[in-house]
Amino acid sequence: MWKKSELREAPAPLEGPVVGTITGGTVLWFVLFLAQLPFYGWYDDHGHTWWIWTCLAGGGLGLLGIWYVRKRDAAIKRDAAARRATADDPA
Repeated sequence: MWKKSELREAPAPLEGPVVGTITGGTVLWFVLFLAQLPFYGWYDDHGHTWWIWTCLAGGGLGLLGIWYVRKRDAAIKRDAAARRATADDPA
């Protein structure tokens, strides 16, 4: 039996300010890391130092994400410009 969701066409993916979103998230991870550093002793006493290192890892992965989405955005813009140039070429 067919499900209703199988009869509908998938919507187009949403494009938004991807670079800004990833940058904002990365900044947030680093701020959380720096905000927790003064309390390292408390986290260590209670066995929760992984919270601090998780924030640092999130910031580090965010830097990788910023690099990736900037390259992706540039590639999308290059492709769009190439398509416009091809479409405008009368020959």
